[in-house]
Order: sequence, then C-alpha cells, then structure tokens
Amino acid sequence: MASLSIDQRDRLHRNDVRAFTVGVEEEFVLIDPATGRPSLTSTAVAAAETDIEVQLELSQCQIETCTPVCASIEAVHREVRRARGAIIDAAARSGSLPLAVGVPIWGPPAGSITDTPRYQRMAERFGALVQQVTCGCHVHVCVPERDLAVQVSNHLRRWLPTLLALTANSPIADGIDTGHASWRHMLWERWPSAGPPPYFRSAAHYDDIVAGLAEDGQILDPGMVYWDVRLSDHLPTIEIRISDVPATVVETTLLASLARALVITSVAAIGRGHLAVPVARTRLRSACRSAARAGLASTRFPTAVAGRRHALARLLRHVRPALEESGDYEFTSDTLAAVLAGGNGAVRQRGALLAGGPANVVDVLSRLTVEGCGADDSQWAR
Repeated sequence: MASLSIDQRDRLHRNDVRAFTVGVEEEFVLIDPATGRPSLTSTAVAAAETDIEVQLELSQCQIETCTPVCASIEAVHREVRRARGAIIDAAARSGSLPLAVGVPIWGPPAGSITDTPRYQRMAERFGALVQQVTCGCHVHVCVPERDLAVQVSNHLRRWLPTLLALTANSPIADGIDTGHASWRHMLWERWPSAGPPPYFRSAAHYDDIVAGLAEDGQILDPGMVYWDVRLSDHLPTIEIRISDVPATVVETTLLASLARALVITSVAAIGRGHLAVPVARTRLRSACRSAARAGLASTRFPTAVAGRRHALARLLRHVRPALEESGDYEFTSDTLAAVLAGGNGAVRQRGALLAGGPANVVDVLSRLTVEGCGADDSQWAR
C-alpha cells in the first residue's frame, strides 16, 4: 500500500468503496498446551516456514499475524482464516498453541521481553510497563491523504467505546475474573501515548503532538504512538486499534467491516463539509473505561450495558449506507446480532470460568481461536 495507482486515487476522490482497502493485524498469546501457561516461543514460531506475514511482539509469548491488503470484507475473512490456520500450524511445530485472547490467563515468567534492540530499549526506558502482555486487533483502512485522515480520526473518536465493548475479550488474568470485560484496555492505557487520540486541526497538528511526545521522552519513535486511532507511520492508512483481539475469525471480520464502513462514512461526511463534533478526551477516556468494565453483558452495570447495545444499534444505522454499497450489510447485521445474542469473548470466558475454572477457559479459547478456520469460502458470511 506504499503507493496508489491513478485509478485508486480516482476512486478515493469519488468515495468509491473499492478504494478503501483493508488490512488486519491480530496478536496472539502463545501457551504451552499441556499447562496453559505462556510459552516463550515466539522467535521459533516466527522462524517457521509459512506463507503469511508474522511479527514478533514485546513479549516472547506473543506473536502477530498480518493479512495482505484486502479489497473486500470477504477477502478479509478469507485471509484472517488463513493466517490463523498458518500460525496454529507454525506454533504446533514449536510445541506451543496460539490463543486469541486480550491478556493471558496466566502471566508470563519474568524476563520474557523479546530480545530485539528496540524492545530492549523500551524495557530500559519504561521499566515495569513493558512487563504487561496485551493482544489487540488493528484494522488498517486506506486513507492516503494525511489531512483527510486526521479528520477521519476526529469522526471515529466517539465510536471507540462502542467498538471496545463489542470486542472485549480479556476478563480473566492470573486465573481470576478481573471485574472488567477488557482488562487489556485497563493495562494498555497506562502507556503515556495510549488512549483516545486528541482532536486534530490538521496533519501538521498531529505531527506536532507526536514530536512533543518524543521530545518529552514519552515515546521512542512514531511506532510508539499507541492512540486508539492513529495514522500509520509507514503505510497510507488510518489504523483503528481500540479492540482486544476478538475470539473468533468471524468476530474479527465483523470488526473490520464496521471499521471500514466507519471510515467510508466519515470520508463522505467530510466531503459534505461536516466536521466532527469535538469530544473531550477526559470524557472519552471515561466512556472507554466504562466499556472496558461492562462490555456487552454485566449484572453489576446493566445501565452501561444497555447503553452500549443501543450504541451498537446506532452504529449499524450510521454505517448502513456504506455497508449496503459494499454489499456487506447482511453479513454485518447478522453477525452483530449473533454476537449480541451469544456473547463476545469476554462473555464466553466468564461462562467457561464458572463452569470449569481457568483450565476450562483455556480449552474454550483454543476452540474459539480455530473456529471457522476450516470453513468453506462460500459460507464466509454465515
């Protein structure tokens, strides 16, 4: 995606949905299948021969897969399936198993930081912050014009709590229920450059804030800008990164569909001269914490849950024209209804914990991670 053809640029200017290509990155925890404990095997897994793009992460018990650029949501589904299948096979050759979970059920041993110069510099600079293990899902959508991309970011900000509640998949840490549907979010926001992005006036304003973070020693480089929405520092994309890694292939595809439709809808609004209404970062942080705590199902916070479900209905209405134009409305609507009815990863983890303890949670997550990987392409939307 480093360069765009004249045809692609023309499609973007016409707000043609085919121009809004998508790429998805998923992070996984590697575990020992016999014990369920984190397995420090990422280097071996990454070195295994596969036909997918794999990246090392901060901890040796993490691995990331990256899809190719996809022109459709059907292609996203196919590539996420393929990547999960490939990383499961690669991990098996190293005696480990990848789990699609926002935080490990059991913490890794001390000294698990990946031995690369950058990660070692991060450990030296940020101390105990680097000891956390968190796994997210990042959706890249093509928006090559940076001044347009920052305006899209402004439009996306208000939907961040809704996307987080939908994808929450990390209620359990150290074998117990944390009381949060997304414990990953609570850990992740401790980074000084994490959380909702500021409201930007321009790409220059964005760059000034990033430069300030570097000057203050809050980041080593632009890759450490951990805002929930950010401009990629090496691709012509806007990156939506609020979400836990979803439990299943189809939930990741749902997230990609909603994220892409939000970007398309935002670009259309900007083209009509509609700027996003500013929302204070303190208010957004509070809303994201509420979403992280309550998720989609909670007996303790029923008002918050009801609000999130209403917000998801509003989100679907908001992006429906974009989804209908791309042909993804039926898939997105049906899949969203299924997640609301059956529960997201956090709901299923808690059910598994009550039914059989932490070992049962690991078993359930291992099944969910691979669920759908062998499905026929013709059934992608079901």
